[in-house]
This record gives sequence, structure tokens and C-alpha cells, in this order.
Amino acid sequence: MINIEKTKVAYIFDGLTSNILPDEAVKAINAFMVTENLYLATTREITTKLENLNDEFKYVKDRNPIHQIKARVKTPKSIFDKLTRRGFELSVESARNNLTDIAGVRVICSYIDDIYLISKLLTSQDDITVIRISDYIKNPKPNGYRSLHLIVTVPVFLSESTELVNVEIQIRTIAMDFWASLEHELWYKLTDEKTAMVTKELKDCADGIADIDMRMQNLHSILTPAVKLRL
Repeated sequence: MINIEKTKVAYIFDGLTSNILPDEAVKAINAFMVTENLYLATTREITTKLENLNDEFKYVKDRNPIHQIKARVKTPKSIFDKLTRRGFELSVESARNNLTDIAGVRVICSYIDDIYLISKLLTSQDDITVIRISDYIKNPKPNGYRSLHLIVTVPVFLSESTELVNVEIQIRTIAMDFWASLEHELWYKLTDEKTAMVTKELKDCADGIADIDMRMQNLHSILTPAVKLRL
């Protein structure tokens, strides 16, 4: 169920030493490899928590609120691009201090209510600290994008220390993810003369999908008893 995407930094640079590259280059590469491993560990911490919640529902409530979990860590290029756009120093330390979405977990649920259920159950755990919540379901973006975004901090236990690391969690329905995935693909194919027409059509599609999402939620509510949260 979990699909963790990772960069090929470790594969490409594994074993490189100062005999092959300058010392400064080797140090920079090693710093990024250590950081990538830290953020991968962060996504595993979150995905394990989500799996545990989903398994409990499977055996206790006879249903799975989570349809799929995906996780990824930004590539060095993506990190550098974002730091550059925001005018920050290009370094590992700067990335850790200024970016909150280096580690990302996407949770895909069947129904809208499941989004808020999973959010509450996850953020109520003692070792999770909520930094920010952006609700693009109740307040969609102008282009029609819908999703619940959480920025949280989770401890990662290493051999000699415990690191508190930020991770962005996006929780959305299957329908929301369907729209967002295709919108992302189509956006790169836009030309200036078609932008207005395509943007309007995408917004109309998003509104139509949201209406279907709500109708499916209503059907689910009629047929399924409400779940009480342990809060």
C-alpha cells in the first residue's frame, strides 16, 4: 500500500572519495546523503503510524479509511530550486531551517470524513507536533485544488541523537487525487493561447468532482455508522 519515492543520490555517489572528487564536493554530497536518509526515516515514521491506524480500523471497524499512502523526499535539485526562488542560502542547513516539505507523505482516503478522521487521530498522538494546517477542502484554491495539508514535526530516533524533523502530510480523497494528478500533468502542456480556456475547464472539473465526492460521502454516511474518535 505504501509507495516511497527516493532520489538516486545514494546510488550515484556511493563510494565516491576525495581521490575522485575534491574534498568540499565530497563533504557536500555526504551532507545531502545524510539529510536524505534522515527525511526518509521521517516518512517511515509517519507511514508506520498511518498503517497502524488503518490496520486497527480493518480489524475493529471492518473498514479501511486509508486507500493508499505515498511518500517522497525532495531531490537536491528541487530543494535548491525552492531555496533559490525564496532567496535563501543554498546549503543543507538552510534547507532544514527554511523548508517544511522536504519530506512529504500523501494519504488518499475514500471519503471526505475519513480525511478529517485520520488527521485528528494522527495529530493527537503524543510525539506529533502540529506546525500548520491548511484546509483546501473547506477553502479550495482558485484553480479548484482540494486537499488537507498538515505540517508536523516528528522525532526520529538515531543511534546517537533524536532529531525533530518537519514533514508535510497531504490528505485527500481518491477523487481529489485524480484531479490533482491530471491537473499537474496538463499544466506543463499549457500554451499562452489556451491557458484561460484550460484553466476554466479544470476548475469546472474540480467543482464537478467535488460534488460527486460529497454525494458519495452522503451515501457512505447513510450506510455506515459514525465512528467515535478517541480524543
